This record gives sequence, C-alpha cells and structure tokens, in this order.
Amino acid sequence: MKVETMQKKIRKLLQEKNAVLIVHYYERPEIQQIADILGDSLALSIAAARTQADVIVFAGVHFMAETAALVSPEKTVLLPRLEAGCPLADMITPEQLAQARKEHPEAAVVAYVNSTAATKALSDICCTSANAVKIVNSLTEYREVLMVPDGNLARYTAGLTDKKIIPWTGYCPVHHFLMPADVERAKALHPGAPFAAHPECRPEVLAMADFVGSTAGIIRFAASSPEREIILGTEEGVIAKLKQESPDKTFIPASDTLICKTMKMTTLEDILASLLEMKNVIRVPEEIRIPAKRAVDRMLAAS
Repeated sequence: MKVETMQKKIRKLLQEKNAVLIVHYYERPEIQQIADILGDSLALSIAAARTQADVIVFAGVHFMAETAALVSPEKTVLLPRLEAGCPLADMITPEQLAQARKEHPEAAVVAYVNSTAATKALSDICCTSANAVKIVNSLTEYREVLMVPDGNLARYTAGLTDKKIIPWTGYCPVHHFLMPADVERAKALHPGAPFAAHPECRPEVLAMADFVGSTAGIIRFAASSPEREIILGTEEGVIAKLKQESPDKTFIPASDTLICKTMKMTTLEDILASLLEMKNVIRVPEEIRIPAKRAVDRMLAAS
C-alpha cells in the first residue's frame, strides 16, 4: 500500500473513532506529516491532558503512552508498537528509587518525564528538558533535589540552580554517546555553523554548544538563527520539522549515530492496524496512576 493511501486511511479512521494522533518529533517523517499534534515531551503531555478525543493514538515510546493514560484515564490510549520502549526510562526501577529516597530523606525527587509511571509515582514532581530548571527552582522548600533518571540533564540543571542536585546514573544512549570529537569534526566541516545541543548530551559536549535546549527550543533557535547551516546535537527526526520551519537552511547531525531506534520502530502499518483493531491499549493500575498523575499535574501547574 502506498504511503499516501495509508495516510488517508489513518486520517479517515481517526475521524470515525473520534481519535487524535499524537506524534513525537523523533518519529518517522511520514508519521509526523499526519499528526494532529506534533511536539516534544512537554507539549505532548499537555496535549494528552487537554484533548477532547475519545481515543489517543500515541506515536512515540512506551512511557509517553503511559503518561497519556495516567493524565486521561477516561480515554483509550493506543501505542501502535508495544515494544517501542525507552532505554533511559528503564535505567531506574521503583525499588532503586525507593532506596535512593531513604538515602536522601531531605531531598525532593524530580522525575524526568522520560520515566516509567512507576518511577513517577514515587516522585514529588516531574519535569521535561524544557522546564527542568524552572521546576527545580520552584521547589522553594527544598535545598536538595534528586533528579532521575537522566544524569546529564541533572548535571545541566545543577549549573543553573543554587540547589544541590543529586544526579542518577541513567542516560539516553542516543545523546550520551555523542562525543566531543564528533562535534569537532562537524564544526571543521561546517565552519561558522552554530551547534545546538539537547541537555541529555554529556557535559563536555554541552560546553561546546552555542545553544542548549529542548527539542522545541532547538527548533525555535534554528528558526531565529541568521546562519544558513546549523549543527544538531539531538535525534535526527527533528530535521523534518526544522526543514518545514526553515526550508532555506541546512541541518547537519553532529554524528550519524543520532537515531533513536525505538522511536523509529513505529510505522504507518502499525498505526493503521492499531486503529482498525483498537489493539495495544495502555493501562496504568490505579495505585500507580494516582500518585504518578499527581507528579505530572504538579509539573503542568508549574509550567
């Protein structure tokens, strides 16, 4: 079946089922093209909480669909590809977090939204890469903050707050393994091109950046930059949106390894099958959903 034919069938089914297709920037371009809502983690969390649709089809990874299910329990949430997980989210378990809370009893726990619902349930508040500094600084009653599971985001935040940040040891494999040598090579090939990096990158890479920000922040930076070439330190899927926003510019991934394989698992065929059969429904048990939703709601209120 041709891409255009499949896209039309999906759009027709979405309308028939009063469903909304929520898509992350790292998904395949042909999926981004038919999104009702396209965004980064913060925008998609807000969209999931506000949508009036009966069905949410989430083209992303498992924790994103979980977040949609916990903020909108009355809706049916579909994850077209169940095995599309997030290695970062799996780098902390509820048992590990419970132990860490015991070891740091005076610390607030801030869970990156890139975490499981079970992790969120044991946290005080959530954050995204777009609002991490704001969220941490909003915790006026705490002097210490345990940030999980992304250690690089925690270290980046530590440089922008007076609070003592205790980082977890997790990392996003896509961003963490971008090395300074990769950036140096890209800069040598494209002299004068600014380098925009995601805060999930390691500190020594962020130190080389002209701009550090969330995916949405990088898109805004690219649109406002007078330069015609921009080097990217984030997942290459965002290039589709960047080209749409700034068709006169060239976007260069700092490495050819900046590809999230689990984000790329989902296909148009998966979305079509999920809608046709209403399969791969994501549910969160109430004993996890209620405290996890509280942490997400606190983030949304502070945002």
